[in-house]
Amino acid sequence: MSDAPSEPNPTAEPTLRLRGVGRRFGGLNAVRDVDLEVAAGERRGILGPNGAGKTTLFNVISGDFPPTSGVIDLFGVDVTNMPSRQRARLGLARTYQQSRLFSGLTVEDNIYLSIVGKDGERLRMVNRPKRDRGIRARAREAADRAAIAHKLSERVGSLSHGEHRQVALAMALASKPRMLMLDEPASGLSRGERVLLTELLLALDRDVTLLLIEHDMDVALRVAERVTLMHDGRVIIEGTPDEIRASKVVHDLYLGSSHLAEDAAHG
Repeated sequence: MSDAPSEPNPTAEPTLRLRGVGRRFGGLNAVRDVDLEVAAGERRGILGPNGAGKTTLFNVISGDFPPTSGVIDLFGVDVTNMPSRQRARLGLARTYQQSRLFSGLTVEDNIYLSIVGKDGERLRMVNRPKRDRGIRARAREAADRAAIAHKLSERVGSLSHGEHRQVALAMALASKPRMLMLDEPASGLSRGERVLLTELLLALDRDVTLLLIEHDMDVALRVAERVTLMHDGRVIIEGTPDEIRASKVVHDLYLGSSHLAEDAAHG
């Protein structure tokens, strides 16, 4: 797997553009006046401490929550008032902090059902072998891309936490997304599982734009080409991974003074 993929095209229409996007819950401004542009094929990391508004921003982008203010353009289409199902049909896929899996079904069946749901079909009692074979083939291909194909016939409930994350990634990839949003995919993973996840993300084709929320700085700053740091619902700084590592604002608000002192000691 290559860890040096080709660069995104900065002159193309942005895959995602947010203008003045906000989300309020009663008196709480969880996301405030966010402007963001993500280029086609880009790998963008969204960082910030707990409560910074990262997951709320994801929910607004994906259509799980409507924005209170602002405009969201996805693939050149104004999706501000579009429901999540329609955004998925445009080519948006995402994962969640808590994996949404059917523990009593096999890995293959979970991926199969995710494809059926995304394609807007309903399960029918009528047997359609040709259609089902095609969907099953897509499920197996997605499992292979997420390095979980060796567990296809096992029930999800018997898998490890890390394997649950791989199944969730396979389900997202099975929809053949144009933009993939991952919400803390490395959370709870072992060191070896984090290394595998990083390799999988680095190997993604450039026709998939990646938006990543991640607390693990090793994963986030290796995968991301540009990083957006949020605090109190706002975007406070953007830059390359090297610029983020060198930023005192990032150290003070996110990494903490101990990381800053450690960097100085090793500098």
